[in-house]
Amino acid sequence: MTTRGLGLDDPQRENEVLLAIIEATTSGPGVEPLAAAVARVITGATATDVCFVHVLDDTERSLTLAGATPPFDAQVGRVRLPLDTGVAGWVASHREPAVITGDKRADPRYVAIPELHGEQYTSMVSVPMESEPAGLAGVLNVHTVAHREFDDRDVRVLTAIGSLVAGALHQARMHRRLAAREEAHGRFAEQMVAAQEAERQRLARDIHDGISQRLVTLSYHLDAVRTFLDRDEAAAAREDLTTASDMVLTTLDEARAAIGALRPPVLDDLGLAGALAALARGLPDVRVALDLEDRRLPEHVEVALYRIAQETLQNVLKHAGAEEVTVRLTTGSTGVRLELADDGVGFDVAGRDGTGHGLASVRERAELVGGSVRVTSRPGTGTTVTVTAPVDSEPLDEESPHNT
Repeated sequence: MTTRGLGLDDPQRENEVLLAIIEATTSGPGVEPLAAAVARVITGATATDVCFVHVLDDTERSLTLAGATPPFDAQVGRVRLPLDTGVAGWVASHREPAVITGDKRADPRYVAIPELHGEQYTSMVSVPMESEPAGLAGVLNVHTVAHREFDDRDVRVLTAIGSLVAGALHQARMHRRLAAREEAHGRFAEQMVAAQEAERQRLARDIHDGISQRLVTLSYHLDAVRTFLDRDEAAAAREDLTTASDMVLTTLDEARAAIGALRPPVLDDLGLAGALAALARGLPDVRVALDLEDRRLPEHVEVALYRIAQETLQNVLKHAGAEEVTVRLTTGSTGVRLELADDGVGFDVAGRDGTGHGLASVRERAELVGGSVRVTSRPGTGTTVTVTAPVDSEPLDEESPHNT
């Protein structure tokens, strides 16, 4: 038996469904509650059997199941589909609808997802959830057990629904990112307070056990020199002066190390561009390509970018197996961009949620100065870490000729 499409031939019925979708988009700021509400409205209004709402994740390289009608609501958050894989991945990549009315396995775009039991459903229509201001938010899939002939009108209606949902999903994702950033700021602030207190204690011990004790010993040797000179014992005085001179140099090295722990002296000596060049050239057995704009930035921004580069390049050395590293630094009137790219083994950013290989601390350092981090990597293609930070008020535009 073949059922006619979505069954929304009546314009009044179509408007009722669109109004119901609009109401569902006010279900709250959460991505998952919004997606679940939309899925329920669609299946209830169209007499279809199941609806999946796949949302583009923050890496923009895969879709995550954010909403589904029962019994598949238990799979929300667990099913992830890389772009250009499966029908939904194809729709997201091409920004075009896809309709399959039967024999899905004969369609080259179809990929079975065991958790979603696709073999139980005969017909499907998949549309991008996209709007002009928000861009692509995800993909909307509707499935039926019985054969359905979905026509252009059905696709148009679902596309209109997808456009309405896209704006709401964009707002929900922004809310989630803001909440996560605030949580990260709070967590990082606590860590910073603890780290600062630990650093103060360490510096106090270093100064007391090292610099202070050496200065006390140095004063003894200088007193001895004075005594030997009073006795006209030049040889003994010379010996103590040599010891005192060595102690001065050692103490100076310890003082410089203590200062360097607070702010890298190389930033004062070479500036950020020179410091980054020295850092990159210090990598053993790795070719270095540099494109660094030499401009002094606020001290806290320079320190943050230097420490981020230090952490990232250490990760390259430990994990990437790279032969070449490229470091770019560009500045504008209000923002700065640091890009570190390697040709190493790469990794699955989506699989790690961008938190592996020390990237969590990189993100936290960037957020501390109001910046953001974008990680681009795939196994076998190397890794690019792009950091943007504001200098005055607004950060650089995320799109740049250098961005990959």
